[in-house]
Amino acid sequence: MSHPVCGIDFGTSNSALSLGAETSLRLLPVEQGEVTMPSALFFDEEERSCYLGRAAQQAYMDGAEGRFMRSLKRVLGTSLMTQKTVVNGKAQSFHDIIGAYLGHFKTVADANGQAVDHVVMGRPVNFVDGDVDADQRAENELRQIAENIGFKHIDFQFEPIAAAFAHEQYITGEKLALVVDIGGGTSDFTVIRLSEDRKHAADRSGDILANTGVRIGGNDFDKALSLAEIMPHFGYGTIYGAKNLPMPKRHYHDISEWSKVNKVYAPKVRREFHEIYRQSHDADKVSRFLTILDTHAGHRLLHDIEMAKIHLSDNMTSNIDFSYVEKDLNTSILRGDFNLSLGPHVLPLEQAVNDCIQLSGNASQDIDLIILTGGSASIPYVRDQLSQFCPQAEISQENKLSSVALGLGHDALRKFI
Repeated sequence: MSHPVCGIDFGTSNSALSLGAETSLRLLPVEQGEVTMPSALFFDEEERSCYLGRAAQQAYMDGAEGRFMRSLKRVLGTSLMTQKTVVNGKAQSFHDIIGAYLGHFKTVADANGQAVDHVVMGRPVNFVDGDVDADQRAENELRQIAENIGFKHIDFQFEPIAAAFAHEQYITGEKLALVVDIGGGTSDFTVIRLSEDRKHAADRSGDILANTGVRIGGNDFDKALSLAEIMPHFGYGTIYGAKNLPMPKRHYHDISEWSKVNKVYAPKVRREFHEIYRQSHDADKVSRFLTILDTHAGHRLLHDIEMAKIHLSDNMTSNIDFSYVEKDLNTSILRGDFNLSLGPHVLPLEQAVNDCIQLSGNASQDIDLIILTGGSASIPYVRDQLSQFCPQAEISQENKLSSVALGLGHDALRKFI
């Protein structure tokens, strides 16, 4: 009997796991019967314990004292990986923190049979834009983490290529495909030749025609929505003092990013804003921001903004209730206004798509199939702007949140069995 293999899609927002042996492959439930799990941890100060995924989100939303962490994938390749941060009263490295999260996937894989030593890990085309050394460092760090949690044979595959491999299982004939993978932290694009005759071939390098990627994703869309439509209710864009100084932008930007929100809870930041509040020309709005800082409600705020973004994919309006900040405070967001906030972020994605098609040596009209994957690929404005390059192509968007994990599993079967 052949040994089991697995594919792990460690995403900025969500993660998933596939397990394969011989020619069989399946997604494994990783939390509460679900095949995807939020890439989140909560370190409970009182219990000195660590919660993962939905349990981490719930513990934080229930008001437990502790440290909530998300979007850790974006730390890979940065200087933060050489530093430590305090959780549960103890300094821990980000290697260990990410390992605590990914170790759960190794445990789940092992629990479904014999120990799983072989894994293909997904990775973006670029962990870090324009920095080859940092990009390689990020992959090396992820490899070391995979080794630390018990994997012995580790390989990597670009996430959009993995998504293509998952879709290839269902096509007939041959198709030239453009993969559009809009993740939480990065957006990646691949032009690849898919074929029912070659889907089991060990070497697919000749079928992969071009890859491009940028460090822009769903988290950046959350931030754009936050700064354009939400933060003005909390003092962003107002002035203070006798000299009519503009409100400092940095802390509003930090509270609008999952990977930086903890920084605004620092006593220094709170003291600064208490001083600004006394000089503010819009004290009521700045007071709301102070409430966010004093109650450590920034993660809840970001969660509500993310939910509004998701809601706007299927609706023209989304309402957010901020009564946990101020009684009767709420706001409505129009899809059109959300689209306007996305414009500057979608332009680099359009350029990356155009570059990918050109690098492949094909014209846009040669593309037969557009494969959409990643949660933010569902945003109508993003989908429409990127698919306009190939208006004649068929669009496939099945299993947007789990296709990468499935494709990594198919790749593991090819490479290890």
